[in-house]
Order: sequence, then C-alpha cells, then structure tokens
Amino acid sequence: MTVLVLIPAFNEARAIGRVIGDIQDALVDEIVVVNNASTDETEANARSAGATVVREHRRGYGAACLRGLEVAAEREPDVVVFLDGDYSDHPDEMTRLVRPIARGDADFVVGSRIRGESEPGAMLPQAQIGNRLACTLMRWIWGTDYTDLGPFRAIRYPALKALEMQDETFGWTIEMQIKAAEAGLSIDEVPVSYRRRVGVSKITGTITGTVKASAKILWTIARMAATRRERIPALRRRVEKAMRSASKAPV
Repeated sequence: MTVLVLIPAFNEARAIGRVIGDIQDALVDEIVVVNNASTDETEANARSAGATVVREHRRGYGAACLRGLEVAAEREPDVVVFLDGDYSDHPDEMTRLVRPIARGDADFVVGSRIRGESEPGAMLPQAQIGNRLACTLMRWIWGTDYTDLGPFRAIRYPALKALEMQDETFGWTIEMQIKAAEAGLSIDEVPVSYRRRVGVSKITGTITGTVKASAKILWTIARMAATRRERIPALRRRVEKAMRSASKAPV
C-alpha cells in the first residue's frame, strides 16, 4: 500500500523539519510539503529534511491542499495523509490513521484531538467551541459521529479524488468530512495526541483569523446542507465507480 503525506505550510520554518523528521520512513512513500507563499525558510528547511516541495502562491489552507492533490494525481497513491506543518500533531502516531485503512476497516480516518490527549493550552477555547458547534451541526444534519475537525487525517486516494474537493480556505476540512458522509464512505475516528504548536496560530491565534474561520465553516455547513439533495446522487456514483476501479487494479 502506497502512502503519500501532504503537509500545507505557511511560514513554518521553525517546525517543518521536526514534523518531517518524526514521520516513520517505513510507513510512507513520499512526503510533499506545499509551500503556501511562505516568506521565511519553510521551503529550504523542508527540502533539507527530505521532503518534496511544491509551491502554491494563493494563500489559503484549502488552496495548498488542492495543489498537493495535483501531485497526488501524478503519483496515484493508495492513501493520502494530511498533516499540519506546525508540529502540533504527532507525526509518529500516523500508523493509528493508516492502519484501519490498511486492514480494510475504513476508507476515511480522522484523528480526533478530543478523544486523544491534548497538552494544556494546545486547543484554545475559541477553537474548542467552534469545533463542538460544527460537529454538533453535522450530527444533526448528516447524522455523523465526528468529534473533531482535526487536520490530521487519512483517506483512500480514489475516494478523495471522487469527492472533488473545492474549498480554498478554512472550509476544507469540514467539506471533506461532509462529503465523506454523503458519499457513504466507511468512516472512523481514532484518538490522537495534540500539543502546543511551534509559533502562533494564523487562525485561532488572532481574533480576525478566528472570526474568518468560524464564519467560513458555518457558511460551508449551510451551503452544503442546502444543496445536498442535488449533490449526493452524483457524488455517490463517482465514489462507487472510483472504489470499484481501485479494487480491480492490479497489485
């Protein structure tokens, strides 16, 4: 099973080398860092640590992830793992996310910081409140059991490709979780550890970032709830076709 790790990074020069260094070489085939218009040494430090680096000049978490998917389309891995570049996640816990997919127990696995152990102060109060609200709304509307919008996640690449992700900013993670549920993917959540990030968060570390992220997440939920009936049939057909084709591919 081939595993590609995608790490969107904006000004994470102090952390990116530590993130890459903690990823188990035996588990992954390639680590791709998407330099999201950084103005520091993020790109140089990522290359020095052994990662493939590509650039995305449009600012935005989703834009960086979409650029990473262009690389994934060239490689066509079995699994894609998303991981933040700020060292708040524990890269050495990646097997927790990949193992359920490797066993055939899941198509999509979210690392839950809520179910895992978090260092005091790692998740700021505003992040906890927004996270809880978003998960509650998804449960009411889509019947999901998510406890977190954690960025540390793994998904079968054929399914991810069929989801046709679009969001370029803060709505990326919740768009993926909603579409995964709508598509009927086998979803799992595993506990992951969480620590204080290196440096200050660009989102929850500022009032402006918190407001923008919260507004975008709530708008994404509202938009996707309003359009789900027209979207779900085509989405499920695409995912089913992609998964069938993947199961027939030669090993």
